[in-house]
Amino acid sequence: MNSRLFSIIRKEFIQIFRDKRTLALILVIPIMQLFLLGYAATSDVRNVPLAVFDQSYSAEARALLDAYRASDYFEIAFAAASDAEIQTLIETGQARAALIIPPDYANRLRDGSAQVMFILDGSDPTVAATALSAAKLIGQSHATSILSERVARSGQALKLQPPVDVRTTVWYNPDLISSYFMIPGVIGMILYAITAILTASAVVRERERGTIEQLIVTPIRPWELVIGKILPYTLLALFDTLTVLFMGNWWFGVPIRGSLLLILLVSSIFLLSGLGVGLFASTIANTQQESMLTVWMTLLPSIFLSGFFFPLEAMPQFLQWVSYAMPLRYYLAIIRVLLLKGVGLESILPDFIALTVFGIAIMTAAAMRFRKRLD
Repeated sequence: MNSRLFSIIRKEFIQIFRDKRTLALILVIPIMQLFLLGYAATSDVRNVPLAVFDQSYSAEARALLDAYRASDYFEIAFAAASDAEIQTLIETGQARAALIIPPDYANRLRDGSAQVMFILDGSDPTVAATALSAAKLIGQSHATSILSERVARSGQALKLQPPVDVRTTVWYNPDLISSYFMIPGVIGMILYAITAILTASAVVRERERGTIEQLIVTPIRPWELVIGKILPYTLLALFDTLTVLFMGNWWFGVPIRGSLLLILLVSSIFLLSGLGVGLFASTIANTQQESMLTVWMTLLPSIFLSGFFFPLEAMPQFLQWVSYAMPLRYYLAIIRVLLLKGVGLESILPDFIALTVFGIAIMTAAAMRFRKRLD
């Protein structure tokens, strides 16, 4: 490393550590995003407030309620006295579901079969779909338990075996913990956001202060100026990656089954895309506010069309085609596979090649435009 390039890198690090807001953005914001998304952005449905209108007051009704109470999907929060009260609780959002047990529930159950009504608030489809499946599963399990008790009391040797026995096994994430899916996505979002936003604002800040002209008239070559400006943010972004990676493993238990060197290699290649976007934004913006807005115009579509929050397969075909132009899509697919499945390079090769092509193309185009602006 020559002395000119080293001087630019040293100058950039000094500016970063003097600017407390930039330092907070680099060191504090990633940890805040990790905990916010690790806890708040979850698809796990637990403790859905349940209102119960029990008109039977029988031992059989209490057994049914115990079955729902034993599950962590529902929390019996209200004991309603009428259908109107059930409607009020759901309309006001105090209860997300309701169970109505008819007066003749116990008698009908002894005669052979009984029916109960389960009402769900469908205003939130995600919660409603999971709660509906859980409600049916709990009811079926309780019905099977009652049937088994009846057979046992009758003394018959009848075996209650279904004609088809589907035995399920979940690999890589047996408990279906949503943070295992979200936290690898946080790594990709941090890498993209920090490198793009900070690179763009750092270059524009030089232009606003008038120091960019001073750098141009020095013997520094354009490529040295480009590398000197972006290398500190590259190193800090990789530091944030390791921080989020190990915090996610230590606090949330997210496994790191793949090679750490391969994870860093893929992350470094993905950084080219973020750095290129930030560098390009710096060439079309005259103020830091303009550069921020330019980066956010690319950041939001990348997040929503990369599979970070929503599955790509559920999107319209047109948006699925657009998502192929988002480097974050390929990085998220790679990092999730590396962390959870522990595969090697051969399993991620198509996404790895696409990520490399995008990174080199974006960075080359941005660097060429940046050099022209300097000239």
